[in-house]
Amino acid sequence: MNSLPWFIGLRYVRARTHKFFVSFITWVSLLCVCLGVTALIVVLSVMNGLEGELRDRLLSLSAHARIFVPAGQAAPDWQALATTVRGVPGVVGVAPYLEVEALAVRKPEMLPVRLRGIDRTHEGEVARITSSLVEGSLSDLVPGSDRVIIGRALAQSLGARTGDVITVLIPTSDASGAPEPRLREMQVAGFFAADVQEFDTVLMIAALEDVRALLPDPDTRMSLHVNFTTALEAARDSAALGQRLPAGLEVRDWTVDHSGYFRAIRIEKTMVAIILMLIVAVAAFYLVAMLAMVVTDKRTDIAILRTLGTSPPSVMLIFLVQGAVIAWFGVALGVLLGTLIGHNAGAIAAFLERLFRFEFFDSTVYVVTRLPSEVRVEQIVWIAVISMLITLLATVYPALRASRVPPADALRYE
Repeated sequence: MNSLPWFIGLRYVRARTHKFFVSFITWVSLLCVCLGVTALIVVLSVMNGLEGELRDRLLSLSAHARIFVPAGQAAPDWQALATTVRGVPGVVGVAPYLEVEALAVRKPEMLPVRLRGIDRTHEGEVARITSSLVEGSLSDLVPGSDRVIIGRALAQSLGARTGDVITVLIPTSDASGAPEPRLREMQVAGFFAADVQEFDTVLMIAALEDVRALLPDPDTRMSLHVNFTTALEAARDSAALGQRLPAGLEVRDWTVDHSGYFRAIRIEKTMVAIILMLIVAVAAFYLVAMLAMVVTDKRTDIAILRTLGTSPPSVMLIFLVQGAVIAWFGVALGVLLGTLIGHNAGAIAAFLERLFRFEFFDSTVYVVTRLPSEVRVEQIVWIAVISMLITLLATVYPALRASRVPPADALRYE
């Protein structure tokens, strides 16, 4: 008798009912659950891919973390500090850099820019700038040459080409605190395109020694770029690194510097997940309707079972089993389809573009021209669990209604 509810519940699932509409609603509810789970996995996988694409572009001209001196603190020996940081477990690259706000002047344009000085011998340890170069190379940034590599969008705004001269104005002050701006003519040696507005429209890269020569106190503005084993663990590794640094220094990882981008993506993913979960909720309503009709159709069977001594909880469990099996099949099929489509979203999108001759991402509008995707196991797990909970809750009311069917009323006219 302990297995009777499972036996009857599974029999109801396998049996072909003579009620066409009940069977139709059963298939619709199963397909809705499958569709909702599939859509959730695919959409979140694509958004994960876009998030990863943005992360890679942001880190192409920066690093996982940076070490800097807060205002008012004494500057350390940066060379000795870099040697110390390289010995910290988890650190795979360290490079000094110096970044200042400036104005780039090339008549008739005058634009605010960030002038960054880098050490070309160590820059490759932390940034993949060479992959973003479209013209020129880091070897052109010879100390004392006053050459710069600028963003392609900035070059278009200034109307600058390779070999052109740009006047850079840096606001500084003398020992008494009076303004003492410094001017320097710098020659364009190349262009980069990171496809991130934050870099392409404002960043100019020069040799570290050339930027230091423009400042009265360069050591207080120096910083270190640091790369860890993986960018995703930068927050944890940065906290561990901060405990090993001398007092007066701060460490800030890339998730803090670019928090605005990823906060927006996180909000979008949450809202999309909630909206798509409504498909599963609709499937739950179909499931309620289907089980309610099955309960009505099986009133005589329920009454006979009750007459033979089956308890109300056992009757309730029969219909819970039936609803749970349908929900499980829908969720399992949705997870399977969603994982397959999510893994191959790029290939499927490329096939559809060739077949229908259109572009998901217009290359003249978007910097991302392919459909990236990244399937995450933890997301699939919580999607499946939440979908199962929603559908199981939907079976409670019809099952409870079945357990309360009065045997005498059901058998009165039989």
